[in-house]
Amino acid sequence: MTTYIYMVRHGDSLRTGVDEWTRGLSPKGKEDALQVTECLKDEGIDVLYSSPYIRAVDTIADLADQLEQEIILIDDLREKVWMEGNQQLSDEGLYDELQKMYTDPDYALPGGESNRECQARAVKALLEILQTHAGERVVIGTHGLVMALMMSYFAPEYDLDFLLQTTKPDIYVMEFKEDEVLVRRMPL
Repeated sequence: MTTYIYMVRHGDSLRTGVDEWTRGLSPKGKEDALQVTECLKDEGIDVLYSSPYIRAVDTIADLADQLEQEIILIDDLREKVWMEGNQQLSDEGLYDELQKMYTDPDYALPGGESNRECQARAVKALLEILQTHAGERVVIGTHGLVMALMMSYFAPEYDLDFLLQTTKPDIYVMEFKEDEVLVRRMPL
């Protein structure tokens, strides 16, 4: 029995004037969401889960509408809490902080989560989804870093270099077969 997890990294999002929870998709991100729908609508999706962050939900909302399914929100699938107040990092400081976080998985900015903490909560949610939906096809609306951390739990090659090569949006299919996990990227 094979279980398929479709990790859908959200589309392009707004960058100014909003917090991490409510940051929505940009006009390009709304077009990106339609591409995601086209890519996944014929995959036989059984259930859709998402981070509660608006940009993740909105990226798979059109797909949910077309499939006439609800999106189940799981708080533990949210993006990493970068710092106090759940504010986003500036693009200028992001790479240096990511390097520190990947070098030391316990490193965190003040009020933020470490990679180890973020991975533990997200993987716990993923393992529960796998147990609940064995043999099914599951979409997870997610974020770049939390997606990479969940994937690296199963295979170490999903590291910082992998994260930096992902795009918005992006779709990775994880096939869980007995004791084997195969991963492939779906072209958009």
